[in-house]
Amino acid sequence: MTKFKLSNRITIVFIFPKKVFFTGLNLYTALILSITSCIAQKNPFITQMYTADPSAHVWNDGRLYVYPSHDIDPPRGCDLMDQYHVFSTDDMIHWTDHGEILRANQVLWGRPEGGFMWAPDCAFKNGTYYFYFPHPSETKWNSTWKIGVATSKNPASGFKVQGYIQDLEPLIDPQVFQDDDGQYYFYYGGGAVCKGGRLKDNMMEIDGPMKDMVGLVDFHEATWVFKRNGIYYLTYSDNHSDSTGNNRMRYAMSTDPLGPWTYKGVYMDPTDSYCAHGSVVEYKGQWYQFYFNSSISHNDWLRSICVDKMYFNPDGTIQKVIQTK
Repeated sequence: MTKFKLSNRITIVFIFPKKVFFTGLNLYTALILSITSCIAQKNPFITQMYTADPSAHVWNDGRLYVYPSHDIDPPRGCDLMDQYHVFSTDDMIHWTDHGEILRANQVLWGRPEGGFMWAPDCAFKNGTYYFYFPHPSETKWNSTWKIGVATSKNPASGFKVQGYIQDLEPLIDPQVFQDDDGQYYFYYGGGAVCKGGRLKDNMMEIDGPMKDMVGLVDFHEATWVFKRNGIYYLTYSDNHSDSTGNNRMRYAMSTDPLGPWTYKGVYMDPTDSYCAHGSVVEYKGQWYQFYFNSSISHNDWLRSICVDKMYFNPDGTIQKVIQTK
């Protein structure tokens, strides 16, 4: 008799007669491989709808939550993205769809035509979850972006729009990073512009001026800041687009959350989707890169979120992320 513990939930017992030991061993190996492949993490990991721009966080309940944007099918382009869902897991294999948490018609100051609910982020402070999202306020969307803030006592439901962060430039891709001392920092950008600043205690105002993130090379969008072993990392999407592929993920490092930054290079090659956007998080001792591709739809505007493991070199630099299926 042989026991194989596949997980905390599954233990498989094999009983093989001695006369068929080698045959049984081969069968045993085949069954293990088959069963393991059935429960392994797959990419894309959300397949019931099209999602992009995953923002991943681990909250106090021990679960990992992902806050992505949502591509509407049939696609009309990136202007039709007008709602947000939340997904969570406790094992990186089984994912729960917590449902829709916000859509454009709930944003009172928003663009009358809706749409343009692009890459969001979420933060937690003193029992409240703060959901940050970009949405234009006028028909001329590209010059009227505002960063809205919705709050809830629950990480995956009950969000109510509280307004938007005042006196910001019309940029996109908000991200909030909490440092070890409890200070929260706000980042956003687009085009060749990437800015960061300190958030006030109310999480809805900037404390002092926003600063240009100096030292980045070929910045396009998708700012994500995280900290590891005392080093700050800023990852982002570049402008790359030629016969070898589309946008790539680059990164820079710093000893200060607002830079200046030291550029380090490309750490993830293009997917099969035109643009790129990701987030980085540590969960249960393993670092992960979240991103998206178009492997299900083969359409640039019907995307699907993915995740792969991230590894670091002894000097703290990031090894190239290997995209898996």
